[in-house]
Amino acid sequence: MWDASLEGQLSLLAEAARPVGRSGDTWTDRARRRLPEHLSALRGTKLYGNPDRYRRCVNDVNRLLARKGRGAGVSITLADYQDSRLSPLRSEDLLRAAREHESNPFVSVLAGRMEALVEEHAPDAVGVSLNYLSQALSAFAMIGLARDRFPRMVTVLGGGLVTSWLRQTGGRNPFTGLIDHCVAGPGEGFLLGLAGLSAGDEGFVRPDYGGFPAEGYLSPGAVLPYSASSGCHWRRCTFCPERAEGQRCRPVPEDQVQSDLRALVSHARPSLIHFLDSTMSPRLLEHLARRPPGAPWYGFTRVSSRLGEGDFCRALRDSGCVMLKLGIESGDQGVLDALEKGIRVDEASRALGALKEAGIGTYVYLLFGTPPEDADAAGRTLAFTAQHAGLIDYLNLAVFNLPAASEEAGRLKIRPFYEGDLSLYADFEHPSGWGRREVRGFLDRKFRRHPAVAPIMRRQPPFFTSNHAPFLLNFC
Repeated sequence: MWDASLEGQLSLLAEAARPVGRSGDTWTDRARRRLPEHLSALRGTKLYGNPDRYRRCVNDVNRLLARKGRGAGVSITLADYQDSRLSPLRSEDLLRAAREHESNPFVSVLAGRMEALVEEHAPDAVGVSLNYLSQALSAFAMIGLARDRFPRMVTVLGGGLVTSWLRQTGGRNPFTGLIDHCVAGPGEGFLLGLAGLSAGDEGFVRPDYGGFPAEGYLSPGAVLPYSASSGCHWRRCTFCPERAEGQRCRPVPEDQVQSDLRALVSHARPSLIHFLDSTMSPRLLEHLARRPPGAPWYGFTRVSSRLGEGDFCRALRDSGCVMLKLGIESGDQGVLDALEKGIRVDEASRALGALKEAGIGTYVYLLFGTPPEDADAAGRTLAFTAQHAGLIDYLNLAVFNLPAASEEAGRLKIRPFYEGDLSLYADFEHPSGWGRREVRGFLDRKFRRHPAVAPIMRRQPPFFTSNHAPFLLNFC
């Protein structure tokens, strides 16, 4: 098991920090000098108690990555990778990234490491997990390197993004000739079959991080990722990508969740557990309140009536919950009803109050530009946010993307959005004229500048966003 993303970033940072004389750029020179200090601080706890120093540290580290990317003709940040010549939404560009792998800056620092791993383990196959669009071009460059150096090795590609692509193509592999196998959904059974072993039943497999190098990450201690389910237990929201893809919900049995977490926490001793569920179900939250996992934790959940109960929120806090990410989406009841969110504005208000009183941080997600929203509805969302600003720790503001495969898309006038055969979204003519340009103007000129909202936006952890937010809450 190899986290090439982490190792690649650290290697690029080490190269960028090598002394080359003064650059004439005071910021870059300072970042170079302080890189070891910054990396050490991000892996400790003290930094997270000083938000201003934290931001300077993160921006310095990102500055070095960005400079390294510009030297290679690409844009690299701590959270993204973009190449103006290639699009990760076009299969032909991904194949080109594999052919021209030597031009990718990550390949330049990881090629020797890959060769050493293959020599040490002599694998028959290499599997690549691809979950985010920002990883795609570099992942294909690494696959191209593997194909070039080890042509007999079988290549397997899976992960969340690949699952979405395959559901869009009807299971067809868009990368034949480069990728031997593309896998949708859980891959354990497929990999066992590839090894000539029986996959057995469809039971959930406990994650095993034994032998995985947990050090090196830019966080104060290990963050343990755990999925207590696949899919979403609600699955009624209109325009939802998971609903459009037909993703069914498969919860891990509660007893297994408990035994998994006890074993993982005992072995890894994490500083934080990150529940990766699309949304933590009320039943899972009840279970955790009764049977704490043994370490601080956070995750994404829907607003429910239980979250408005003070006793329940205090039980969650006592179980180790330090933050909940809440998909409130809108402060307008008509919009919520039209989207079939199953949320009431007054419930969201009570939940924010109860969570704040219990000492649980909130990272609120709002979605603008959905088909049932108009400018007046967006204004009501702003009013709701301003009214509850003292109860909201962080905000994520998103502009709606229409899932191309959603059944609702057929009722809208569609136009090209992202060009490419792998694009999962489409643009549309908004029924009320509340298009993307109007939405972005509202967010930039009114929402973010509102005197009650602006302080929340300034608290946003740069680049790491919700991944570092629990540490900033916990250590402040």
